[in-house]
Amino acid sequence: MVRIIPLGGLGEIGLNMMVFESGGSAIVVDAGLMFPEDYMLGVDFVIPDLSYIRSNKSRIQGVVLTHAHEDHIGALPYLLREIDAPVFGTPFTLGLVRQKLDELEMNPPAGLHLVSPDHPLRLGDFDLDFIRVGHSVVDGVGVAIDTPEGLIVHTGDFKISRSDGGQGTDVRKFARCGERGVLALLSDSTNVEREGSTLPDSRVGETMTQIVAGSTGRIIVALFASNIGRIQMIVDVARAAGRKVIISGRNIEASAEIARRLGHLSIPRDTEVSIDLVPDFADEEIVIVTTGSQGEPMSALARMAAGTHKQIRIKSGDTVVLSSKFIPGNERAIAKIIDSLYRRGADVVYEKIADIHVSGHAFREELRQMIRLTRPRHFIPVHGEYRHLILHARLAREMGLADERVLLVENGQVVEFAEGAGRVGGSVGVGRVLIDGKGVGDVGRAVLKERRVLSEEGFVAVTMAIDEATGIIVYGPEIVSRGVVFETETGHLLQDATCVVLEVVEELPPEVSDRVERLRTRIQTALRQYFFFTIGRRPVILPFIMEV
Repeated sequence: MVRIIPLGGLGEIGLNMMVFESGGSAIVVDAGLMFPEDYMLGVDFVIPDLSYIRSNKSRIQGVVLTHAHEDHIGALPYLLREIDAPVFGTPFTLGLVRQKLDELEMNPPAGLHLVSPDHPLRLGDFDLDFIRVGHSVVDGVGVAIDTPEGLIVHTGDFKISRSDGGQGTDVRKFARCGERGVLALLSDSTNVEREGSTLPDSRVGETMTQIVAGSTGRIIVALFASNIGRIQMIVDVARAAGRKVIISGRNIEASAEIARRLGHLSIPRDTEVSIDLVPDFADEEIVIVTTGSQGEPMSALARMAAGTHKQIRIKSGDTVVLSSKFIPGNERAIAKIIDSLYRRGADVVYEKIADIHVSGHAFREELRQMIRLTRPRHFIPVHGEYRHLILHARLAREMGLADERVLLVENGQVVEFAEGAGRVGGSVGVGRVLIDGKGVGDVGRAVLKERRVLSEEGFVAVTMAIDEATGIIVYGPEIVSRGVVFETETGHLLQDATCVVLEVVEELPPEVSDRVERLRTRIQTALRQYFFFTIGRRPVILPFIMEV
């Protein structure tokens, strides 16, 4: 029997992680993170719950990475703290992984191992063959996994591209899998809502050429650091227009250096200049490539928009291009930056008003083509929110797959294949682990609730000391509020709150044994009632009481 267990990425965008099992062997495909949702206040990012992997770590033969996006490699450092298994990926993917691990001063004992579409790999009971796929990052692959029950094809993130410089999807290899017979196809569902096919990458090049030709000032392009193909296109357009190119931002500089070393990016010496030399060139001679297209608060573009960037000050005549899709959840932050850029005099070009980005995920016609190429016996939609999985399952049925051969699965559900038949059988525990600073999983629902209440209602702290023998106040009460009222304008409110505290202390007999705990409880109750009655708010009340 072969089992497929998704631990993340089905029913959500991000957290992609999947386990394949056969006998005593298991492999993990991808280890991704997800950026926090609005209610996850203060959280840096989210990773899948690794409990199942922790309890089965002796069986894991290796971790296979399909490509270098954070939603596929971001959780890897945390996974490698749990298991001692080799990591396999293409050169660019492992280049970014190595950079990530070096920053954390991690050196995986089992090592990082290069793979390529020309060299199959044996891991336990599995034979893996890698298939080049076109995506918005170079060196992406799908995986054909030969198992004791048959061939399983995992597309990874893909589009069937015809114009991205030799990095397109190898449709012939997918077709050869179909000729052999595919037990199950696991296919990317992200763009199943969009009919037709993805726009050719050349469309962005045409738009960029028009922007450069029509601009008499500096051009600043913000994109994802891993989008090497887009960076090369911008370099080519800038060079053709006689402009110099500046790569600015720690992550994008590191990605560009890895890509150059591997031959994926070529920037002539006479074209690239340091950001420190911007004042030496006329505005119409400059193109700056940077990060921040998603409104990230600490990105180079955000600092430019806020006027805090050390070298670049946005001014009238600048053209800022956001060359990426607005990721759901980031719209407000992006809109804020766009507004700030306009206020500083720049013109802003983004996806809603120009063809400045093409998706890296297949549209419906390309998804149909993948099914036609592989002719799978079973179909499992992966990578997407629940509506994407539902729509992709319907698309497979429209393509002729019988209902019982389309397996709609969510995180934790186990797909079992035996004797050519597939079914959903049982489940394992899954969840999300919140990463906050150096804390892993120590922020849960209770802490998030406290943060939400603090953010909405503020807090009031009461500090006082009482005599242990008599119960008389020897210090305080001192009351400080944050996020409730502005003390210099409404000082009488806190003065009256002090009187409320004094009344509580006077009403409690000094001979009570658990005096401090009772005082804390009564002060909290009394001040909650007082603030709700006077200003209609429910701040968090924090009494600090000492006996001396």
